[in-house]
Amino acid sequence: MQEFFAFFVTVILVSASGVMAPGPLFASTISSGIQQKTAGLKIAIGHTIVELPLVILIGLGVLSLESFPQFRTIITILGAASIFGFAILQTRSALKGTDAKNIKYGPLFTGILLTGLNPFFLVWWFSIGIKLISDAMILWSFWGVLIMFGLHIWMDYAWLGFVSAISHMGTKFLSGKYYKIFMVGINTVLVYFGVSFILSAL
Repeated sequence: MQEFFAFFVTVILVSASGVMAPGPLFASTISSGIQQKTAGLKIAIGHTIVELPLVILIGLGVLSLESFPQFRTIITILGAASIFGFAILQTRSALKGTDAKNIKYGPLFTGILLTGLNPFFLVWWFSIGIKLISDAMILWSFWGVLIMFGLHIWMDYAWLGFVSAISHMGTKFLSGKYYKIFMVGINTVLVYFGVSFILSAL
């Protein structure tokens, strides 16, 4: 039990560096949360769809950055393109007064896309995260990977759910031109992350 508690604390502390770090998923949760109170949970589900298989494949030794030398560059370019596209759609919707819930680029798909095409997310798992995976496997063999993932993933749901709920509450204070200014501002932040993706690959 003491061994499990020590590992639990380690996973929580280490995971916080990835879960709560400002990034495209965080910014998109804020913008989506304005329209849908539960957007954060949907984004977290999309995030899980990508993250769980990735963690399992790393644990099995199937995936490593060394195996795909051009992998990060490709992901960086695709990730930046998807962020730019998302920001353009969100901004256009806000300026035209269109309900963002009608955009096909919904929260679930956003969670999948901005996770799978986020180079910083991938590098985190192939560096910091791989230590958690290896420690978990030493303690409980392959089942340790699933235990570790369970201890990690609830933080994504709690954090993104909280962010979108708080963001949705802000609709009381955001109307008319202030809503448009806010949406342009948050999507400008997304563009910044897209540019930073490209610069990191150069």
